[in-house]
Amino acid sequence: MTDATTALAFDFGTRSIGIAFGQSLTGGARELPPLPAKDGAPDWDKVLRLIAEWRPQTLLVGLPLNMDGSESELSTRARKFGRRLHGRSGLPVEYVDERLSTRAAKEEARERGHRGNYAKDPVDSIAARIFLQDWLRSREQKSGNR
Repeated sequence: MTDATTALAFDFGTRSIGIAFGQSLTGGARELPPLPAKDGAPDWDKVLRLIAEWRPQTLLVGLPLNMDGSESELSTRARKFGRRLHGRSGLPVEYVDERLSTRAAKEEARERGHRGNYAKDPVDSIAARIFLQDWLRSREQKSGNR
C-alpha cells in the first residue's frame, strides 16, 4: 500500500479557474468554487489561502491539448500558470491531459439542470474534478491497489 496523496487540481482558463480537491485514500474528489481570473491571472492570495486550507501534497494543472495531442496557445498559458503556482507555493506541480474533460463537465452540468450559460455559470471546477479523479485512478492502477 502506498502513502495517501492529496491533490488540488486547477482547470486553467482566462476568465475562470476551476478547482477540485481529492485524495488517493478514498479515490474521491470534490469540486470547489472556481476562482475568477483576469486574462488568466487569479487572485494569488486566494490561491495560496486555498492551498493553506486544503494542504495538498501535489498540485495538478489541466493541460488543454489539441485532439491530436499537440499543444495549443492555451497549453502554453496553462504551463506558465503551473510554473507560477509552483513558484508561489513550493509544491510539486504535475500537468495532466484534460482533453474532453470540459465536454464531460458540460454534459454532467446539463444533467444537474445547468442552463447552458457557461460564461455566467462556469463548469471549470467540474472539469477539474473529472481530470483529478482520472489522475487518482491512474495512480491507484500503477501502484496495484485495485
